[in-house]
Amino acid sequence: MNNERLRRLQDLLVEARVAGLVVSALPNIRYLTGFTGSNALLLVTREDALFLTDGRYAIQAAREVQGARVSVPGGSLVRALIASINRRRLKSLGFESKRASFELYQALHAGLKACRLRPLAGLPERLRAVKSPEEIATIRRSVHVNSAAFEKSIPEIRNGRTEAELAAIIEYQMHALGGEKPAFETIVASGSRSALPHARPTDKPLQKKQLIIVDQGVILDGYSSDMTRTVAVGALGSRARRVYKAVLEAQLAAISAVRAGVPADKVDRAARSVLDKYGLAEAFVHSTGHGVGLEIHEAPRLGKNDKTLLESGMVITIEPGAYLEDLGGVRIEDMVLVKANGCEVLTPTSKDLRIL
Repeated sequence: MNNERLRRLQDLLVEARVAGLVVSALPNIRYLTGFTGSNALLLVTREDALFLTDGRYAIQAAREVQGARVSVPGGSLVRALIASINRRRLKSLGFESKRASFELYQALHAGLKACRLRPLAGLPERLRAVKSPEEIATIRRSVHVNSAAFEKSIPEIRNGRTEAELAAIIEYQMHALGGEKPAFETIVASGSRSALPHARPTDKPLQKKQLIIVDQGVILDGYSSDMTRTVAVGALGSRARRVYKAVLEAQLAAISAVRAGVPADKVDRAARSVLDKYGLAEAFVHSTGHGVGLEIHEAPRLGKNDKTLLESGMVITIEPGAYLEDLGGVRIEDMVLVKANGCEVLTPTSKDLRIL
């Protein structure tokens, strides 16, 4: 990685009419500089960039940070940041309004002299939404590790195994296959609990003839993957099979709608129109997808009112679902790479209904 990302952010500062931006969100700092530690602040001006961290990371920052001058002040990073801003006599300064702590804002407000603070949301995130070829390659590897962990765990999905046990097995396989850690707490929800889109695994045993949602993701070299499959132990009834058919049809319709230049809400509508045909419109209670990268949820969002135009190089999820309290839920989720004339499904795992 070079400092091209910082140069592109500097162009956005000109567009936003601010002299600089304080970046405090660690995923954004990693994206802009390459730093992977847990404590840092970044000041980006139209001319240069200053990276601040503490002594624990002095050697690491010297090795990792690109495009910014590294400073290890030996005291408060915020005080050192404010002193640097005052020395530069900046007249206007943006801060990450959706990311910065109130404590950081208070310190900047109290400590800056003749510098107007501007709340700015999403500048680095705009850059992060479109992935570079190197990022896409890393995401591909993350996706394949995630899918392999699922396949290795399939034999453990059986009658009597608890949700929590299965989640632990999946996360063990992620580590065994080289993943850093789960991208989020693995979801295993069975029976009526599968109607809870973000259910946490419990000691409830898996039972025959019940839907089981498995939603999992892994982080590899900093980049996340995300996949959901719905399976069952033993044959399902006709109603559950019909819901599965509807969700799969909705997912395929949404995937078919993905291409560069398409507004995000059009992809969402493609999924909802199918579920509406099956009488399941009210059972779809979340958005159709979201971007994935250094964070498990990032731009763009694919929801009812999201007008963001998809761009080549975006990596998104397509994950419609239907949740019925008396039956359970079905969700099918793939990661997809947006291209000029369509998309590429990155997730290799079969979407056929698995009866185990």
